[in-house]
Amino acid sequence: MKAKTIEHMRHMELVGVTVDNPHYSRAHSGEKWNPPKSAAVMNIRESAISLLAAKGVINAAQVAAADRFRGLWEALGGSGAGALDYTKEPVDGGGVSEPITVRQLEAGRQLKAAQKELKIHHGEYAYRLVGYIAGEGRSMHELTETRRQRDTMTDNLRTYLDILAALWGYSTDRNVSRPK
Repeated sequence: MKAKTIEHMRHMELVGVTVDNPHYSRAHSGEKWNPPKSAAVMNIRESAISLLAAKGVINAAQVAAADRFRGLWEALGGSGAGALDYTKEPVDGGGVSEPITVRQLEAGRQLKAAQKELKIHHGEYAYRLVGYIAGEGRSMHELTETRRQRDTMTDNLRTYLDILAALWGYSTDRNVSRPK
């Protein structure tokens, strides 16, 4: 194996998980070939959120809030919608691209509400921490130097994710209800 592949494998820890079946159909509920859940393999070292969830440090509502935050963050292209570059020549046959989509506008609105809610309760740092961990996918080790700092940051992250879970209507027990 190549050295790069071996190094990549060191950062993997695969576990079996049960997930919602993406092909499940309510019209065929109860059929053996149409289970509501299915088995999957997940790399728990993919992100700090997946690692904390696998260790039982954060609950299902906190994971759902972090996943929603990440989805909104990614909808905006990571840190926000990009500006149009008017210096580029349009390509023949290509249409004019929209500077920002409706999906990006909605993601920006929801992230702004999340930022406001976190700032009211814990200040600007709360939103930045959730952005670093859930949005950008940084690890706790990347942002801290000592075990005590990591433990404190984890406790803070749990608190901030609770606020987002409440904002977006996720329950705080193990059975997460997804808002529409």
